[in-house]
Amino acid sequence: MVSDYELSQRIEERIKSIKTRIIDDYNQDRSIDNKDDMFHQPNREIVFECIRNLLRIIYPGFYQTCNYKVYNLPDFISVLIEDVMFHLSKQIYIAMRYKHDVNSDEKEELQKKAQDVTLQFLDRIPHVRAYLEEDLQAAFDGDPAAFNFDEIIISYPGLFAISIYRMAHELYQLGIPLIPRVMSEYAHSRTGIDIHPGATIGHYFFIDHGTGIVIGQSTVIGNNVKLYQGVTLGALSTHGGQKLRNVRRHPTIEDNVTIYSNASVLGGDTVIGEGSVIGGNAFITKSIKPGTRVNVKIQELQLTDIRNKSKSTDPKDECWYYVI
Repeated sequence: MVSDYELSQRIEERIKSIKTRIIDDYNQDRSIDNKDDMFHQPNREIVFECIRNLLRIIYPGFYQTCNYKVYNLPDFISVLIEDVMFHLSKQIYIAMRYKHDVNSDEKEELQKKAQDVTLQFLDRIPHVRAYLEEDLQAAFDGDPAAFNFDEIIISYPGLFAISIYRMAHELYQLGIPLIPRVMSEYAHSRTGIDIHPGATIGHYFFIDHGTGIVIGQSTVIGNNVKLYQGVTLGALSTHGGQKLRNVRRHPTIEDNVTIYSNASVLGGDTVIGEGSVIGGNAFITKSIKPGTRVNVKIQELQLTDIRNKSKSTDPKDECWYYVI
């Protein structure tokens, strides 16, 4: 019978062997390795906490936490701003120098630049709040199930994803690498809504239900646009890979457009004209004129009575506009 000591020795030897094999594999210099910068890369969890604090600033009273025991609004906001300033500027600095060797003088200059960019970003918060006030109104006006504004802020995934997009887009516009994508993927993981921070989205934007929505990097969306679940605003083809990096790949959605569930609008030359309505499950790769209603003709339904094996075709609606 093997003693506990012998068993522990065997396990320890196996662990040493496994460690050696893994270290040897590191020497293969694979693309998934980052040994040189493994302690000097942006920390996603810190960025996530910055997002949560930014939401507390943008929506005072809606994202409260017991971590901050401050009893008046100016002091509370001051604490949050200082916290975001310290942590976000550090993450931005790391992102800007990531995988680039810089000397001590350049590091100091880069740190100052990161702090300045963070201040510029924080200074844009009133601008972001103005956009989100309109997005909130669009959600309330567009959803008869909405009871009040508080319900939308607290529970609607669409507004949550849009809020993070609005912040990430500001950092993207300031030329910050990596951090905006980390922010957008945080929203994506929480809501199933994938909005690239490089997309341009106008005023009074509404996402209903939200799950499965994809909005690509070069998408341009106008004012008063409404999207339902499963909508893709994507590229017509990505076979070119990195050769398409600076090519316009995603569609333009003009003002006052509604796109219903599971519709796909693809291609950088595709424009959905102002005032159009795109029905559910539509697949569009060419431009649509303003004021057009796009319907998908209903598929033929065959109904079988299993008692007498007779078949019938549903004679009802010939098309549908949306599926919710």
